[in-house]
Amino acid sequence: MEKREDWRSILPYLPVVMRSSSLFWPSQVVESLKELECGRVDSGRLLLIFMTELRNSLSLSHEPLAPSAAHGYALFFDELMSREECRKWFEEVLPALGGLLLRLPFLLEEHYKNADVVIDGEGATVRTGLRMLDSQEAGIVFLTQELIAALLACSLLCLFPVHDRYERQLQPLNFDELFASLYDDYSQKQESKIWCIINYFQRISSNMPKGVVSFERKVLPRDADFVHISYPNASFWSTSVIPLCRFEVHSSGLIEDHPSESVEVDFANEYLGGGALRRGCVQEEIRFMISPELIVGMLFLPSMADNEAIDIVGVERFSSYKGYASSFRFSGDFVDDKDVDALGRRKTRIVAIDALCGPGMRQYREKFLLREINKAFCGFLQQSKYQQDQKLPQQNFDAATSTSIETSEGKNSYKEIRNFQNDYNMIEKSNDIGVATGNWGCGAFGGDPEVKTIIQWLAASQARRPFVAYYTFSSRALQNLDKVACWILSQRWTVGDLWNMLTEYSTSRSKGETNVGFLRWLLPSIYAHGSSRMD
Repeated sequence: MEKREDWRSILPYLPVVMRSSSLFWPSQVVESLKELECGRVDSGRLLLIFMTELRNSLSLSHEPLAPSAAHGYALFFDELMSREECRKWFEEVLPALGGLLLRLPFLLEEHYKNADVVIDGEGATVRTGLRMLDSQEAGIVFLTQELIAALLACSLLCLFPVHDRYERQLQPLNFDELFASLYDDYSQKQESKIWCIINYFQRISSNMPKGVVSFERKVLPRDADFVHISYPNASFWSTSVIPLCRFEVHSSGLIEDHPSESVEVDFANEYLGGGALRRGCVQEEIRFMISPELIVGMLFLPSMADNEAIDIVGVERFSSYKGYASSFRFSGDFVDDKDVDALGRRKTRIVAIDALCGPGMRQYREKFLLREINKAFCGFLQQSKYQQDQKLPQQNFDAATSTSIETSEGKNSYKEIRNFQNDYNMIEKSNDIGVATGNWGCGAFGGDPEVKTIIQWLAASQARRPFVAYYTFSSRALQNLDKVACWILSQRWTVGDLWNMLTEYSTSRSKGETNVGFLRWLLPSIYAHGSSRMD
């Protein structure tokens, strides 16, 4: 174990310790966890005392929790929970989490025994062990849902060392700020966020899921290396002859509820998870609350650069909700009935891509249009499918992530992954996997929804995705999107054609020659009587 580079990279950020090639908890921690397993903690106040003792045993006392964390835990468990909910939590759920935490060293050792054995397209093994996936380091990590549950239990009890997480561009992983925010500035949406987490622990404590989740950092290299497609320039986009894919407009509904298989876009912060473990409660944070397994990616995935995206496959959804931002409310349990793929992952594919924040007028400059379209392209790109569809040499059109694995068939357990010897191209049957997205980079980030819509359509088409399912969330700016999209498709434009129209519009917008939106500029007849630009 101690010879593994992946293990050495993550060990400083985990609460367990290593000695003589074995992982273990310090003896004081074992005794405390056994007390937890026996149900000797029965209130929020005692839970904080217990957490403090655990943290002291792990030499974390020099890393103080958020000032109001103790009050937040006590408020939730001693006041906001009903008597029956409190009884179930302290008599059933928390003891089960104690037992799960006692198993964490074993789960980690089993993880590394089964790591690094997925076969890629050229017959080589792919590193899949838990490790730090630093910026510009394309790679993938496979974790069982049970191991993820144990790691999230560490977050609940604030057992992760802070170490140099800030210097490494990593988000905090403990839940102290989540609970402290409840006390400092109480709101129903903050309470509902915590209820989503509590519901997750209730579910896994009574029926531990057996699947697998993969976390992948995808990179478009800045420089050509004869192996990967490099960061595309304006000429790449303006000369593309790829046809535009199908475009579906949904004025109502949610991305995560899209009925057909698709890549769901996470309107991400450059720091994965954004404010999920603080006060944040918009698209990304809500997704992390209803599928808490996403949170574990914050452990080992530092912030994204402009040429990077994060792909997460297999997370389970546990909670239902209604509302958004301040109106967000937990509305009960959710049973996720999605099928499982050949690698043991649920067929839920989430890609995190971060848009420009507060771009203002610079978003219409070519440099920033390229930044946004390449960010989306990196997220939507899928290696072997792109290479096959282009029917061009690998050194010119290979995707940036040599580890990307996408499958829509079959079912394998985690242990079977290590023996998975099927032809890699057979795994990659993704012809029907499109993109489900919406107003990425708009809202709080301040992006132009019409421009962002076109950028995502172009990126998905170039990545050879068969369709884009676009959820407008009743945006007034996009009320005619369906009509304009239908007209564009009727013209049989290529990616290059539409990109050139977008850059022409953006140049006019930057120079102050027009102040109307792209859709009206392109097809004014939809908005008023008269001919369109392309009639």
